[in-house]
Amino acid sequence: MTRGTARRRVAVAAAVAAVTLAGCSSSPGGAGAGDGASAGPSASGARAKAARKDGADGAGAAKAVAEKGGRLGGAGSACELPVSFDLAAAWKPKKIEVEPADEENPLAEALTDLTEQGTVRMACEIDAKSAGNIGFLRVWRGDASDRDDPGAVLKAFTADDPEAKKATYTRVEAGGLPAAEVEYTVYSELLEEEKRQRAFAVSTPDGPVVVHLGGMDTAMLPAYELAKRSLKLG
Repeated sequence: MTRGTARRRVAVAAAVAAVTLAGCSSSPGGAGAGDGASAGPSASGARAKAARKDGADGAGAAKAVAEKGGRLGGAGSACELPVSFDLAAAWKPKKIEVEPADEENPLAEALTDLTEQGTVRMACEIDAKSAGNIGFLRVWRGDASDRDDPGAVLKAFTADDPEAKKATYTRVEAGGLPAAEVEYTVYSELLEEEKRQRAFAVSTPDGPVVVHLGGMDTAMLPAYELAKRSLKLG
């Protein structure tokens, strides 16, 4: 799949509000980092110090597990999935549904591009806003195939994001299941800094599942770890 530039993706996200995309919210922004033209050595030093602190905080948060607030994925839950896992307290899940393209819904093709990445499609979005954070856990699903290797699924997922840089892949376990995990960075023009992203993938009889964490706050890592450690089939 050919994906647009970051500018095009922002424009598509802004258009989401104009059509029916049940449960999907465009990623919220944050305060600007200031006027780059006036940034001097002290500003650069402050950014470097903040980046080091972000890295240290992120390493610690990745080892923590959030307080459980419910379970997602089973029959009757907000998003029925081939897997289930624990949700962090106060995080709000919503099912993603994109209506077919027609004359009254001309943006459906653009929305399809927005909700497909690599070999998977977005199925659920879990909003951290109620927990006081800016970001989401997003669950993506693919079709069943004999080639559903978690590592290959993640590489296709990352390769289809033109903003992804410095990707590192590892073999891990998710709730005891064989899984692959990727850490990579994306550059935020709004914040004028690189932000780290994480995702893990597992294979299921109903196709691969990718759970992706994106946002501006390393405090969300425990929610991601909770999902990974509590994941089960069905």
